[in-house]
Amino acid sequence: MEPPNPVEATMDLPKETGKGRSAFDTGLHGRQWEFMKGASRQTPGCGGSSVALAPVVSPLQIRPYEPADWPAVWALLEPVFRAGETFPHDPAITEGEAQVAWVEQNQAVLVAVDGAGAVVGTYYLKPNSLALGAHVANAGYVVAEDCRRQGIGSRLCQHSLHAARRLGFRAMQFNLVVSTNTAGICCWQRNGFQVVGTLPGAFRHRKLGYVDALVMVQGLVEGPTP
Repeated sequence: MEPPNPVEATMDLPKETGKGRSAFDTGLHGRQWEFMKGASRQTPGCGGSSVALAPVVSPLQIRPYEPADWPAVWALLEPVFRAGETFPHDPAITEGEAQVAWVEQNQAVLVAVDGAGAVVGTYYLKPNSLALGAHVANAGYVVAEDCRRQGIGSRLCQHSLHAARRLGFRAMQFNLVVSTNTAGICCWQRNGFQVVGTLPGAFRHRKLGYVDALVMVQGLVEGPTP
């Protein structure tokens, strides 16, 4: 699966990114991918409609998070967490709590940087569970509000799938995709995820109250499961 626009994707994770990353550092050290394709595309949306993605004019670099990135990352996360519409974090979360949740508790954190050097997106990657469930990955993504509908979310998703495969994960699972987050659901489906279950009333939406959440999964290995 190739991103539709120019992307420079650097996969060299520093050891200070978060805790317990030795396997991630070993699996990704020194890896780089550069993807080139057309500048825009029409992609199938949910329900058979089409969604036009605006072209990204400048290259997008996806690189490991560095401590100096935190103010820019927090500027992305804060409005999303405060909204209480897509992530389960407390809308009153403090900056320090958010830094622990996004950086310290995840094993790989990356940022998307535009041609001007601005951080326009971020994602984390980690095992979805412990020990016997650790072969399944989990990830979360945030894109700057003024940079949405440009395919950056898809690029982050595709980048994370490449990274997860390199690290030996056999699948990626999203545990709590809010059913009202249609843009996110369409994005994940365009990138190969399938809905495998619905959790009735599992998310307490700040505006809508209790709404359903979806479990979405994508396999990362070919052939039958041994």
